[in-house]
Amino acid sequence: MTKKTNIFGHLKSDFASGLVVFLVALPLCLGIAMASGAPLFSGIIAGVIGGIVVGYLSKSHVSVSGPAAGLTAIVLTAITDFGAFNIFLTAVLLAGILQLILGFLKAGSISNYFPTNVIEGMLAGIGVIIILKQLPHAVGYDADFEGDEAFVQADGGNTISSLLGALDYIQFGAVIITLISLAILIAWDKVPFLKKLKLIPGALVAVTVGVILNELFIASGSSLAIAKEHLVALPVPTSLEDFQNIFMFPDFTAITNSQVWVVALTIAIVASIESLLCIEAADRLDPQKRFTDTNNELKAQGVGNIVSSLLGGLPMTSVVVRTSANINSGAKTKMSAIVHGALLLISVVAIPVILNKIPLATLAAVLLMVGYKLAKPATIMHFWHKGKYQFVPFIATLLAVVFLDLLKGVALGMIISIIFVLRGNLKRAYYFRKEEYEDGDIIHIDLAQEVSFLNKAAIKLTLSNLPENSNVIINASDTVYIAHDVIDLIKEFKHINAVEKNIDVTLIGFKEAYELDNTQYENNHVFMEHDALIKYRNNSISSHKEAIEELTTN
Repeated sequence: MTKKTNIFGHLKSDFASGLVVFLVALPLCLGIAMASGAPLFSGIIAGVIGGIVVGYLSKSHVSVSGPAAGLTAIVLTAITDFGAFNIFLTAVLLAGILQLILGFLKAGSISNYFPTNVIEGMLAGIGVIIILKQLPHAVGYDADFEGDEAFVQADGGNTISSLLGALDYIQFGAVIITLISLAILIAWDKVPFLKKLKLIPGALVAVTVGVILNELFIASGSSLAIAKEHLVALPVPTSLEDFQNIFMFPDFTAITNSQVWVVALTIAIVASIESLLCIEAADRLDPQKRFTDTNNELKAQGVGNIVSSLLGGLPMTSVVVRTSANINSGAKTKMSAIVHGALLLISVVAIPVILNKIPLATLAAVLLMVGYKLAKPATIMHFWHKGKYQFVPFIATLLAVVFLDLLKGVALGMIISIIFVLRGNLKRAYYFRKEEYEDGDIIHIDLAQEVSFLNKAAIKLTLSNLPENSNVIINASDTVYIAHDVIDLIKEFKHINAVEKNIDVTLIGFKEAYELDNTQYENNHVFMEHDALIKYRNNSISSHKEAIEELTTN
């Protein structure tokens, strides 16, 4: 059950964390918009709506929404195919409506089936991506756009080649600012006195120092000065008309275009899955371990995408990078997400010139800290010590997220987890032991609490390999549910296969195992009727009625 929290009860820490998320989100919003082939302000609009509207409507206390890198390829292809951004906005509007419907249909419940090791693998994978992607920015090489999470890049290179290529473009001014920023962030995280300064986040201090250092480099004419192309590049409206042109509206005449509906459905599905994954991750990272209503989250995301499309914004999801930065900065309630959205709005109107002085290197330092906390070696070792059934899905998810993408990585982790569950079910369906007695072999087969159709093959193999002339006891005393396929299998073995091999079969506890359900009891009754009929026909008992009474007594 979700705990109720006063969103104004922790305003100091929430404002500080919202400020950090704002600094992280600003270049990401611009970078994702640029990579999507959309107007730069469309990314800012999505960030503002994701913070204020979705932040207010969502039941999540710590997640932050905005334009997502996972939608970049879909958005770029759609805008290119449609040839007009306002037609694409119609698809975003329809996607929001579809998400709203999914929320009312309670489709968010599927998030309950995401295994913890897969979610943790996804988080660690994103942490590795952040580190690999931000290292070039940390040394002053900004060829790749902020927010790119893909291993294979648009220029034909990849994350590793970009990392190696950065060695040829190292700017020592950027390196100095990155190292000083990292030192400030680590000190703010480790020094007890500085940790108590909740109202002044370390990220803000690092960014401020980074700006001041670069301004000093520029003023002194030093070769360490960071050029304009390596700073935040927020567009600056120079007139009221420029500001009005920021906003665009959907082309409602395109609603009859079938391709628009295809794009809308694609965005709705991908955005919903990514949001649900992020919500599960946010709940895992939340220090207070609060749970989020995922059906309400789909509704909030749907409303957010509807509003964003009506103002000319990109589609959005709940985003792990921003959410992680939010939690690491000490967010307590969803007010931090709202603050981040409000600051994005204010930045467009009031202080774009000041924000454009921020070096990308100092923001890279902030994100490197976020990435490290997501992909700590301790997390990897934790799952290593849990055994292969936990570690293999975890590490497979991590690697696939890094080298493929988030959804494919999670899908692979889910598949491996399901395979392990199936294997585990096959092994745990029953306990088989063989004991030696003077009068002959007695073989015990104790069924588990639940025996599904998935266990049929293993039980069939065990029964077929039982030695001739043996005594077999099949015990269902602890069993609550047995699939009909398994019941039929046991019937056939007892009355056909066992007779042929002269195996004496004793069934224990089957009646008790089925008393919890009328249908199951009726099936058990049919089972006993069948046994009685066989005994009667074989003349091993005087009457059918007596056989039923004997079996019921046993």
